[in-house]
Amino acid sequence: MLSFSEGKFDIVVIGAGHAGCEAALASARLGLKTAVLTLNLDSIAFMACNPSIGGTAKGHLVREIDALGGQMAINADRTALQMRMLNEGKGEAVRCLRAQCDKNAYHREMKRTLENCGNLRIIQGEVSEILTENGRVCGVVTDYGGRLECRAAIIATGVYLNAQTITGEVRKKSGPNGFAPADKLTDNLIKLGFNVRRFKTGTPARLDGRTVDFEKCARQNGEDVPAFSFLDMPPENKLPCFITYTNSATHKIILDNLDRAPLYNGQISSTGPRYCPSVETKVVRFSDKERHQIFLEPEGGDTNEVYVQGMSTSMPHDIQVEMYRSVEGLENCDIMRYAYAIEYDCIDTLDVYPTLEFKKVEGLYTAGQINGTSGYEEAAAQGLIAGINAAFKILGKEPLVIGRNEGYIGVLIDDLVTKGSDEPYRMMTSRAEYSIILGQDTADFRLTPKIWDTPLLTPERRENFLKRKAEYDGAVKALEQRPSPSLCAAFTEKYKISGSVNGLTYADLIRRGARLADITGFFGILEGCDGEIAKTAETAVKYDGYIKKCLQQVERAKKLEDRKLPSDIDYSKIGGLRLEAREKLDRVRPLTLGQAGRISGVNPADITVLMVYLATSEK
Repeated sequence: MLSFSEGKFDIVVIGAGHAGCEAALASARLGLKTAVLTLNLDSIAFMACNPSIGGTAKGHLVREIDALGGQMAINADRTALQMRMLNEGKGEAVRCLRAQCDKNAYHREMKRTLENCGNLRIIQGEVSEILTENGRVCGVVTDYGGRLECRAAIIATGVYLNAQTITGEVRKKSGPNGFAPADKLTDNLIKLGFNVRRFKTGTPARLDGRTVDFEKCARQNGEDVPAFSFLDMPPENKLPCFITYTNSATHKIILDNLDRAPLYNGQISSTGPRYCPSVETKVVRFSDKERHQIFLEPEGGDTNEVYVQGMSTSMPHDIQVEMYRSVEGLENCDIMRYAYAIEYDCIDTLDVYPTLEFKKVEGLYTAGQINGTSGYEEAAAQGLIAGINAAFKILGKEPLVIGRNEGYIGVLIDDLVTKGSDEPYRMMTSRAEYSIILGQDTADFRLTPKIWDTPLLTPERRENFLKRKAEYDGAVKALEQRPSPSLCAAFTEKYKISGSVNGLTYADLIRRGARLADITGFFGILEGCDGEIAKTAETAVKYDGYIKKCLQQVERAKKLEDRKLPSDIDYSKIGGLRLEAREKLDRVRPLTLGQAGRISGVNPADITVLMVYLATSEK
């Protein structure tokens, strides 16, 4: 039992999922006395759904977390079972790393990291109330009556708030994987002024791998790709994944039993993730498709459990058995953990600043699925930013706000606090309008300077950054050199490069379609250069024209982004603003003209009115 005089802290983090872990580590590493509370120490960084890190756009987030001194990339590298590069057939800017991780090892590694971090205390307990005084946070109360005084608090409760799992006709109060829910904080959040809503997510069954016929499935091995962390060596590929498909029999079982599906019989009315639908939703929504792809992925190196990605469901247990056994390779499968849907409370992020501080209570921050996002990576990114900003506020430093032109983290948070989300938000490359300059391979070049004068930049990170940057600059410079005309002519003839060769640089050859491997092999340049660095340099010179155009767009947008809006502006009194624009601007309270222009319901004419208002009010 926690005593009433539990202690004084600078920052208290509520929850130790992926958001809470990054928040707690960031604030502690910045020198702030930090406490992180979790319902159960065994749920620290627990991977309630797929034990994977990265993927489309999410891989970018992981690299950016690493560039800002976070932990997720290192943890993923240390516990990876296999690594792959997604979107290889698309442009370099949207290629993304993905790791299949060992679920239990990931939890243990993150728990060990927290336990051995200075300035950080881990406490098992549930927060029942957030205390405020004169409009700012002053402490938290636990379910045992313990009181922790603090100067800032970060809510990172994941999907645990008033959580209920649903499987068929059975609904019970539970967090993911049978962990206890947090049922004491929601009422307090409402009293503090949060707009609370209800979201849903789900997970598929886990099968006994001994009962799966993998010979009937397509094998998917890991690949030789870089590590997530800029500090690490590429992990070893230890285990394969497998691919199979649903079929007409699977679809018939689902369609014949829709009356028992909670998503279709009215038992579930909360909003679920559009981009990760249940298998019954896919079968109904895409009735023209004869099959849906299923990935069979290992949960760990010390278990037979297999995760069935692509078959998330809330069907009753008996229907689940029929459904899974109808799939090729799974005819005799045994279910070890049945699939379920889970409903939980979350907040409306229009109530949150871009720093992730709550607008109505100073010093109170939110991060992760409490903000209506989905995914470990989105949660960890928010946790890192919340932890940094809570610490910076106490230390008297300027807050850290990542721009949309600086990282996917910036896109993620700006979307949340400017547009909000009516469904679990998932990061995608298509959400980033400046994706061509936001490649995962340059995340450290863009973001590491932002933590340059902080303890988040360890001596090891500093040395690694300087080495990588020097090697990259040298590679770009080398590619802009001109080979002798005779060698250039010989190369273009051998590799069928069309057009005049006079005055061409190595970069010109790349722009005309030459492969970097052919250039380096023929001319002997970039010898000894790191492979990923060489590829990054190739991308920079190959798309130089597009990159310059993108940077010009960024500069034009910055004129609006740099134009601050007064915090006390009364939009109801600005003549010329449409009623909808007034309401939306007053609801979001944007910090800049740029942010105002991204609010749904605010059009360019409204921005012009605001610009005129600012010009006249400044005279």
